[in-house]
Amino acid sequence: MMAIAALWIGVLLLGGGFALDRTLARMVESNFDDQLEYLLNAMIVTAEIGPDGEVYFNRPLGEPRFLEPNSGLYWQISGAGQLDTPSRSLWDTQLELQADHLDMEPHFYDSAQFDAEPLRIVERTVLLPDSDTRWTFAVASAREELDFQISRIRSILIWSFALLALGLMAMAMVQSYYGLSPLRRVRAAIQSMRSQGSNRITEPLPLEVEPLVEEINALLAHTERQAEEARMHAGNLAHALKTPLTVLTNAATARDPQLASLVFRETKTMQRHVEHHLARARAVGRRASGHSRADVWPSAESVLRAVTRIYEDTRFDLDGNKLAAVSIERQDLDEILGNLIENAAKYGGGSVFVTIDAEPEAECCTIWVEDDGRGIPASERSRIFDRGARLDTGKPGTGLGLAIVRDVAEIYGGSVELDESEDLGGLLVKLTLPRAGI
Repeated sequence: MMAIAALWIGVLLLGGGFALDRTLARMVESNFDDQLEYLLNAMIVTAEIGPDGEVYFNRPLGEPRFLEPNSGLYWQISGAGQLDTPSRSLWDTQLELQADHLDMEPHFYDSAQFDAEPLRIVERTVLLPDSDTRWTFAVASAREELDFQISRIRSILIWSFALLALGLMAMAMVQSYYGLSPLRRVRAAIQSMRSQGSNRITEPLPLEVEPLVEEINALLAHTERQAEEARMHAGNLAHALKTPLTVLTNAATARDPQLASLVFRETKTMQRHVEHHLARARAVGRRASGHSRADVWPSAESVLRAVTRIYEDTRFDLDGNKLAAVSIERQDLDEILGNLIENAAKYGGGSVFVTIDAEPEAECCTIWVEDDGRGIPASERSRIFDRGARLDTGKPGTGLGLAIVRDVAEIYGGSVELDESEDLGGLLVKLTLPRAGI
């Protein structure tokens, strides 16, 4: 910020200083030229032609420096075929004029004729009455005073702009220091939070950094929730594995003759629990990897093709919005729909209806999966989401399907509800997922 401020201040001051220097220098030079032109006009209006064709003044010019030798102010009158008429101040020298052209208007230029005395000259070509000669009137003045005024103006500008630059830099430093002070307070609050063990920034801070503080607190809350979820699922997994391990330990200690079958059965149970938690962990990881998007219709068609091969006698119907898209990874959407449709086919009576996004104008996308089975009593619908919960133990299963569906859907901000199907009379599963942006 300071480097950019210094660069910008320098560019502006240099540009402004150069423009102001040029303007003031031209003003001083213009004023100097006006004085020379005034003297030139005074010469012209008082000039007349004498009896011998020479030029003379009918009254004195009124400038005493024209009479003082080497005074720094000179005049000269030149004409083709005529002798030059110089001022007394030129003494024994003459001005070297630009006589190769005619100047009907005043013409100003600089001359270095005198080594120690640069000159500013104005000349004009005039036709005097009773004369056919084109006379060149010239007035010259030493530039010493003009150059001194310009040099003084530049010196004042340099010092003024240098002080202005220092003042602006000081103001920029003070502004940056106080402007960034809220960030230093945020840093101090974070350091205090880390050293004191608090989990939020509660110190009152300026309005400028309130959005930053809110985002930091939201990030801390999100991290806490993730840590708490990790601890909870680690505890759940440990609790789920505890019972099979106890069974195996007891059977091994008692030298149970059925140890092999027990090992097979309990390890399958442990494997199901591990797969459940791994599925949830994968969903969390994919959600954190970035913005997710999946098209519902292709996913449902893919799942139906796979499930149809297993349940060939079941009739599957798919209907709804073919353009629906949700904010979820395709792998997780396939797993959710796979569990729901397979359960409907397994516990239904032979018919499964899948309806996608019947209300496309709604904020979320809703997917209905219905079957014509016996359904689930209302009193058991909340318990069925528990890991390992099964109402029909006569069919093979792990009791983890709906638990996985609920956990993965909630990870992406969705939900799962159970109800009774009005059309088929069996179970209706209402899956709601956040709609993907266009």
